[in-house]
Amino acid sequence: MHAPAGRSPESSRFKPDSGQAWVRLGLALVIASIGAAGMWTVMVVLPVVQAEFAATRGAVSLASTTMFMGFGLGAVITGRITDRFGIIAAMATSIALLGISLALAGLTVTLWQFIAVYFLIGLGTSATFAPLMAEVSHWFERYRGLAVAIVASGNYVAGTIWPPLVNWGVQTIGWRSTHIALGAFCAVSMALILLTLRARMGDEKIRDHSKAPPPQIDLRLSTNALTFLLSLASIACCVAMAMPQVHIVAYCGDLGYGVARGAEMLSLMTGFGIISRIGSGFLADRVGGIATLLIGSLAQAFALLFYLFFDLASLYLISAMFGLFQGGIVPSYAIIVREAMPASEAATRLGIVIFASVIGMSFGGWVSGVIFDATGSYAAAFANGLAWNALNIAIMLGLLLRARARLAMA
Repeated sequence: MHAPAGRSPESSRFKPDSGQAWVRLGLALVIASIGAAGMWTVMVVLPVVQAEFAATRGAVSLASTTMFMGFGLGAVITGRITDRFGIIAAMATSIALLGISLALAGLTVTLWQFIAVYFLIGLGTSATFAPLMAEVSHWFERYRGLAVAIVASGNYVAGTIWPPLVNWGVQTIGWRSTHIALGAFCAVSMALILLTLRARMGDEKIRDHSKAPPPQIDLRLSTNALTFLLSLASIACCVAMAMPQVHIVAYCGDLGYGVARGAEMLSLMTGFGIISRIGSGFLADRVGGIATLLIGSLAQAFALLFYLFFDLASLYLISAMFGLFQGGIVPSYAIIVREAMPASEAATRLGIVIFASVIGMSFGGWVSGVIFDATGSYAAAFANGLAWNALNIAIMLGLLLRARARLAMA
């Protein structure tokens, strides 16, 4: 018997949760780990770029703001491309843009050029997160939460690997050459892995959602209303999340510990974030995405509070604790989208929520720099993060109570 026209024998035999699904997941994780390199580079080079352009901390922090904005806008665009044309087309577009924009960053001669190029880097990184999580959610049913958490961990694998390497590159060949070399590596390596993934997927181009199961939970909210609430919650949690992630390197430099110590803490933070994301996947498969996100948000607030009381040794411990507590928050939005929204809109809706999250990250990174410039201290910036975190907790608690009330009525 021959496979249907337009589909390879391998793709026609594909079953969710199969060995083939895990092979695809492994390839997706590697692509995500490489593709997120540009997101972490800006945090490491922030102090040296500030010195070269004789700028304020708030001005240089705009590079992280534009990067996150590009990442968020790209999540919506590449999410739509994924829903219509498949993940391969979305990834190919992102890879080309990422390689070119990283090289351009190394050629900038003014601060505004550097800031603008980081918007393109964000666009180039976008398909490696929300669209990839949405695509992976279609490859699994029993282990969907775990699989989504694993591919989302690529962002934190990148955060563990790249900051020390970028810091070494900056110290050895300068920040400009480091950007150019990183762009070449990302473009070549990701293209090769994407070709391998395409071969594994066969000729699948547009996913058929006609036989997809209906949403698992009914919150008695329209898709648009739920998207709005998740987006607002996403903004709130990520304003809080941005403070340590964007500024820990500069924070350590200001305290006299050196930027290398800050890069180590960022790496430690994201390394423990990997553990958190995998753990959140196991938890989501048992208690659902809403409860998992609420637990993560409560734990993130607890860790943020400890940043106000520190010495060098405790900063390492607190950074590890922060990564361990908050790493599973963002992937939980992908689980909630798949639990409560139609499968045919998964990539687009998740892209909108992730866009909201990066608005939060970009605003949080920028406003923390502005607060520092105004007060000469990061203490008020941490307090600002705690206030936003409280808003996220309130929204998720409301959704959880609504879901449980609906179950009680059933």
